[in-house]
Amino acid sequence: MTVETLRWQDGALELLDQRELPARILYVRCTSAAETAAAIRAMVVRGAPAIGCAAAYGMALEARASAGAEERAVPAGQHGAGLDAAFEVLAASRPTAVNLFWALERMRRVAREQAAAAPAALAARLLAEAHAIREEDIVANRAMGAHGAALLPQRAVVMTHCNAGALATAGHGTALGIVRSARDAGKDVRVIANETRPYLQGARLTAWEMKQEDIPVTLIADAAAGHMMQQGRIDAVVVGADRIAANGDVANKIGTYTLAVLARRHGIPFYVAAPLSTIDPATPSGKDIVIEERPQDEVLGYRGLRWAPPGVPAANPAFDVTPYELVTAIITERGIVRPPFSR
Repeated sequence: MTVETLRWQDGALELLDQRELPARILYVRCTSAAETAAAIRAMVVRGAPAIGCAAAYGMALEARASAGAEERAVPAGQHGAGLDAAFEVLAASRPTAVNLFWALERMRRVAREQAAAAPAALAARLLAEAHAIREEDIVANRAMGAHGAALLPQRAVVMTHCNAGALATAGHGTALGIVRSARDAGKDVRVIANETRPYLQGARLTAWEMKQEDIPVTLIADAAAGHMMQQGRIDAVVVGADRIAANGDVANKIGTYTLAVLARRHGIPFYVAAPLSTIDPATPSGKDIVIEERPQDEVLGYRGLRWAPPGVPAANPAFDVTPYELVTAIITERGIVRPPFSR
């Protein structure tokens, strides 16, 4: 895609505001870790790999701010407090996507290795690391796409959920990256996109991405997924992930578990596409994953429109956990992992 999910521009991080798509293309400019965390929390940027990249740049922004303290004669090695605070505010932005914490730990490790450096040198090193995380994500997604494309038949209808495309990563995408790679390999691939209530990432983002790529896409209500499978219209389900536990349990956008159950019932392969940074060996199983609960308003209506009666409460879990036994394979940049995943 010619539109970038995130970019470094004139000393600041610019994030494509995904709340505004598909109506308009707008970038939000972040100049501090706090602004980056606020953008992550508000869903300006979303998708586990993209969140991780954004957080890395948030740390780099804080280091650049500390570098300005050189003018106030702050000694080398005395600028770690600001980075520690930046780490905490970014880590608190969203709890489920493990790529966020993976990227922050990587940045903090570099900061500690460079603890004796002057502020300007540390800032330059952290910015270089953030750039590297972004570039590595794109390379990983393309490798993942090639591995996953090989699993699809020459003519394939792929069901997706939420948005696991270029908009959810630094580029190319995870689940939709497989679709792109299959198309590029000459396969006739079509997408059935679930609208993905309540935030409509499938309707607003996945459908928009596929239109940009001229990949045939049909949008359906989430509740129509079982019907489409029952009618024999789906060849594979491919989704992304926000965290994969050590035993292979997968946390992904709410509704993913339902699709996995339906896919198993109808004998349809259920693939999860995610970089290795999404696999969390410190989390034994899905029951140990913290599930983010988002604001009720996202369920009760959208922007100025409210369709629920006043006074009715809503539950809004952002993710669910798909047990490993329902996953046909996990597709990573290093290859394809099949059950049993805990080996």
